Parts: sequence; C-alpha cells; structure tokens
Amino acid sequence: MKRTKGLQGRWLRNTLSIVLVIVLVSVTALSVTVAAYYYSNMRAGMESKARASTSFFETYIGQSYNEYYSSCAKFTQTFESKDVMELQFINTNYRIVASSYSRLSTKAAVTSDVTEAIETKQISSFTGENPNTGERIMAVSSPLIYSNGEVIGVLRYVTSLKRVDRQILLFSLAIALAGIAVLLIVYISGRYYIRSILVPVSEITATAKRIAAGGYGVQIQRKFDDEIGELADTINDMSNQISQTEKMQSEFVSSVSHELRTPLTAISGWSETLLSAGGSVDAADAKRGLNIILRESKRLTSMVEELLEFTRIQDGRFHLNVTKSDLRSEFEDTVFMYGSRLAQEGIALEYLDNDDDIPEIPCDTARMRQVFLNILDNAAKHGGDGGRITAEIRREEQEVVVRIRDFGSGIPEDELPLVKKKFYKGTSKARGSGIGLAVCEEIVTMHNGSLELANADGGGTLVTIRLPIGEQ
Repeated sequence: MKRTKGLQGRWLRNTLSIVLVIVLVSVTALSVTVAAYYYSNMRAGMESKARASTSFFETYIGQSYNEYYSSCAKFTQTFESKDVMELQFINTNYRIVASSYSRLSTKAAVTSDVTEAIETKQISSFTGENPNTGERIMAVSSPLIYSNGEVIGVLRYVTSLKRVDRQILLFSLAIALAGIAVLLIVYISGRYYIRSILVPVSEITATAKRIAAGGYGVQIQRKFDDEIGELADTINDMSNQISQTEKMQSEFVSSVSHELRTPLTAISGWSETLLSAGGSVDAADAKRGLNIILRESKRLTSMVEELLEFTRIQDGRFHLNVTKSDLRSEFEDTVFMYGSRLAQEGIALEYLDNDDDIPEIPCDTARMRQVFLNILDNAAKHGGDGGRITAEIRREEQEVVVRIRDFGSGIPEDELPLVKKKFYKGTSKARGSGIGLAVCEEIVTMHNGSLELANADGGGTLVTIRLPIGEQ
C-alpha cells in the first residue's frame, strides 16, 4: 500500500496542483476582467452625464456668482438620479455649494478627481474610499469655467460602489464555485483513473514477487488490452522463460552429474582393480583397463573444457584470435581426422568435394575447428543410427557455407527452435551436457555468421554454417 499511496501522492502533487493554479488564475483573471468592465461602464456613463450637464450649465456661467449658485441649487433639486448617485457643485475652496442630497457638508470630501478637474480643466474620475465615511465610491468631476476662462467650481457626480462590488463578489464566488466543481471532477475522475492503474499494478507486483520468490511459471490474468495488458503478457513470458530455464538447468545439472559419474566410475573401478591385483594382473587386462582410464579421462577433460568455455562466454571473457585463414583446409583436415574415428564406430563420413574458389577469410582457426568437431560429434551421437554423415564446404556469393548432414531420425519439429538453447537436450538420450551447440552458435555469431539447424529432405538433420568472406 505504501507504493500505492506514493503514486497517489505524486498524482495529487503534480496534477491537482497544476489544475488548482489554472483555476486560481482563471478565477482571478475573470473577476478582474468583470470588475474592470463594470467600473469602466460606470465611469463612462458618469463622464457622459457630467459632460452633458456641464454643457447645459454653460448658459448660467455668465451670470453673477449669486445667480450662479442659485441656479446650481435649483439644478440639484430637479436631479432625477438622486437615488443612485449624488450631484454636487463644489467651489474652488472645496466647499459644497449645492447638492442633490438634503444634508450638505460644509467641506467636500476632497479626492483626486476634484483637484485634477480644477488644475487641468478636464473631466477627471476617482475610484476608492471616501475620506469622510470610508465607503468605496466612484466620483467624476467636470470643471465649470467662467467666461473669462477662470475655473469657478466643479460639477461632481458621486455614487456608492457597494452594490456593484457585491455583484462582482457574487460573480467571483460563482466562478470560484465552478472552479471548485472542476477540481472535484478532476479529483474524482483522477482517483478512479489512478485506481484503475494501481489495482492491476498491485496484482502484477504481487505476482512478480511470487516469481522472484521461486514461483516460476505463475501467470497473470490479462484484464486490459493496453499497456498494462502488455506488461502482464511480458511478465507471463518472463515467468515461462524462467520456468523453462530453471527446468533446463535442473536437467543440465542432472545430466552433467550423470555424465561425470559414468567416466569417474570407470576410472575409479579400473584403478582399484589394477591396484588390488598388484603384479598378478594379466597384461592384456592391464592394457585394456589403462585404455579405458585414458579414454574416460579425455572424455572428462573435454566436458570440463566445454563447461569452462561456456562459463567464459557467460562472463564475457570469451575472445577470438582472428587471422586470415584457409578455412577449406581446416575443414578438410577436421573431416578426414574425424572420419577415421567414425569408421571404427561403423559410421561413414563422406566429404563432398568441389572446385569452388574459397579465399582466405578472417577467423579464429582453433575456434572454428572446435565448431566443426562439435557438430560432427553431434551428428554421430544423434544421427549415427543412419550409418552415414556428409560434409561439404562451398562458396555462395559473398559467404563461405559449411553443411554437415546425418541420416538419422532427425529432430522433432517442436524441438527445432530450442536445440541451440543452453542446457537443452530435448528427448535425446545421447550423452552430452546440452551446451555444445550454444557454444558453437556463440563462436559463429562472433564471426558475424549464422548457424542453422533443420530436418533434411529424406530424413536426418542438416546443420548449415554461414560465414562472410569480407573484403579481399
């Protein structure tokens, strides 16, 4: 569960934090935009009204001051929008001389719009707190200019922002609630999605732990046709391969133990026989026993060398000594040398000669001779019941091709893809460790070649080795 919580926590930190930032930025931007829209429209309306009133009032500015102030009072008394805003006439000493409200202040709430209208002779606006009451207001002031160009006062509209601010606040709350709803939707859908991943991943993890603990061959039920399904298939394949490898290793250990025990038993038995007989042993029996000891010792040596080479391949310590070599000559020597040995066992090794011009190629002569001997030995062990083996080396385009065929019973079709795998012996009862072909394929592959096994037409097994000629 710690793993699950870790993934959930990572998702919460990464995904929700990004969504939260987006929602906050969106809510803030929308709220600011709406507020600016409301304030801009209000300001434009008030400025338009102030401009129109100022133009209307210009007809009274040529009167005396007393008549002017009397006109201001009458104008404020007939002001129709007194329920939503206040109309003020302010003199240059910042005193209210007329107001649409019944109560007049002896001193006007001096804000920047009044000062700027007097100083710049232009319409000016103000949005902020009323210095006298602390209430948020919007004010627009328009200068009243006398006939001689002197500013004699200011026509000012003032309105409270309480209702507008409440509308903006309600709108912002609505947007915030919508943002919270989006967050909840993302959170709920995200948890469902994460859970749809974590549950099968947890099951896969549990199965992988069983495999790691030795439960080879355990399978995971595929429930999804997606990346998780592919992961399940991959682990199932891995489990099967580990199971097969474990089985082959067990069979290999059993086979090698048997292969080692047989010559050791012969060596030990004949050694004890010769020692216990002392000088009374017959010369022919002594020679026979020594020959058996020698033959089985060579067999043990060959098996140990094969195992050591396989170990070097596995550890990456297997290297080639590549030189330009006459591979045809090496192959023919191997065939003729091994042919005399097979003749003693009643198996005919036939070399199929030809006139192909095979140039010297870069290779490790000793390793390739080892490959040829191993394949010939396999042909004798597994296909010797056919009594005949053929061998040939040819040039085919830019490759040197070696073919060795026996005329035995062949390899079962289901075992053909597996015979080159390490430790695999299949249904064969012949002696061997099951790693000879794996070593041969590694040697051929290191020469940039290929080793192929197939059942030949007419029976038996055909082994084909292909090596590149390279640049001449």
